[in-house]
Amino acid sequence: MNSAGNILIVGCNGQLGTDCMSVLGKKAVGIDLPDINIADRFQCLEKLDVVAPAVIVNCAAYTAVDACETDPACWKVNADGPKHLAEWAAPNGAFLVHVSTDYVFDGNKPLFQVYTETENPAPVSEYGKSKLAGEQAVLESGANAAILRTAWLYGAHGKNFLKTMLRLALQNPERGIRVVNDQFGSPTWSYTLARQIAAVVDARATGLFHATSEGYCSWYDLAGRFLQLMNVPYRMAPCTTAEYPTPASRPKNSILENVALKRLGLNVFDNWETELKHFVNGHRASLISEIKGSLK
Repeated sequence: MNSAGNILIVGCNGQLGTDCMSVLGKKAVGIDLPDINIADRFQCLEKLDVVAPAVIVNCAAYTAVDACETDPACWKVNADGPKHLAEWAAPNGAFLVHVSTDYVFDGNKPLFQVYTETENPAPVSEYGKSKLAGEQAVLESGANAAILRTAWLYGAHGKNFLKTMLRLALQNPERGIRVVNDQFGSPTWSYTLARQIAAVVDARATGLFHATSEGYCSWYDLAGRFLQLMNVPYRMAPCTTAEYPTPASRPKNSILENVALKRLGLNVFDNWETELKHFVNGHRASLISEIKGSLK
């Protein structure tokens, strides 16, 4: 397979990778496990030599936040993986787009102040630390690269928070779903993030970018709005982070502001509620079918 001049989507079968393949269309070549393992330096570099892409979009990540606390594979994928991609991109003149996360911040900034690209990262979880190490590896590699930090990602493919909420509601509409109401962020549709990646690739814009939908809400707000739009019966109650402990610490304030994208005139994101409506309008039937099918 020789795709010289083409765009290689690494992690093409995941939530974001699937949407990137859709948005980037005929220009894109997709690759995923087992055909490429970015954690394996030799295998990764060897595969890139064969494919020889002009652009690499890295959608591959270890995103099981709680599992990251104890699983060394988290660092191999999130820190070593982008390092290997950048190691190939730099001498071969490829443009690298790497996707990072709001978890590089501790989330202790006063609500409802926003995090901009110039703030100092201070991750508090192994997931956040591993993703920050991946960012630093890309920045230090000398490759022409864009790092896009996103947050609260949802989409039609793969697992995500919205699908979990829909599953709980369809499973037992009378059961009271407890959802955290003191963590705030900007819910972001993976399809719009794919469109944003396409805009960055077209412009060959390098540097660090925040890439989330406009506005913010709590997880409780998001779950309620989504289930209302889905028009399914549900019962839901708010709870605090303290009442819903998890192995990994979650940032209470994950509100990112897309300052750098806006400065370049590249920001494609709309308000999170508008994006959520478009998502539901396009995928309501397939989402319900998928979840009901998994409950049988």
